[in-house]
Formats: sequence, structure tokens, C-alpha cells
Amino acid sequence: MDYTDRLRRLAIDDPRFVNEVFCGPGAASQELDPKTLALVRIAALVAVGGPVPSYGALADAALDAGATAAQIVDVLVGVARVVGQPRVVAAAPQLGMALGYEINAALESPSGA
Repeated sequence: MDYTDRLRRLAIDDPRFVNEVFCGPGAASQELDPKTLALVRIAALVAVGGPVPSYGALADAALDAGATAAQIVDVLVGVARVVGQPRVVAAAPQLGMALGYEINAALESPSGA
């Protein structure tokens, strides 16, 4: 199915296609590689202010797909102008924790390390 057909089915809220996108094999992108898709999902999570546990799951998925921690943080920086400072500031500690970096502890340390 080409992109125009997929877009049309989403626009008309085709129940079978939407169900496949959200629940079935269509949940994976047909054009994006797993790493890019995982990074896009992190960007979307930041944009909507998603729940804390999702950061860990999506960061793990991105790392498993070959993304680096630096690339994941670059996503946060990359969406900053679009989603705004409050979303990025709120997401930073959650993303840090998902990557194994305790930002709050680092902020309490006089050296910042």
C-alpha cells in the first residue's frame, strides 16, 4: 500500500486500517527503519507530555534499535522549538532516568557531575 492510500485511510478513519495501525502489524512503519521510528516515538512522547514509564520503554526500544544516548538527547533538543521549553524541561529528567542518568542527583552535586 503506498503512502497516499495509507494517508487516505487514516483521513477517512477507516476502522480496519486504524485498528491495524494501532494494534496489528501496521503499527510498525513501512518506510522508517526501527531506529528512526523509535526516535520519532520519543519526540512524540515529549510533545504530548507522555507518562513517565513510557520514557523508559521508548528509550530502551531506541537503544535496542541502535540509537545512542546522545542521539536520544538530540531528539529532545531537536523538538525544543516546536514543543516549547516547558515540555522539554519536564521531559529531561524523565529521559535522563530512562538513560540511567539521575539528573536531580547531578543538580544537587556542587560539581554538577
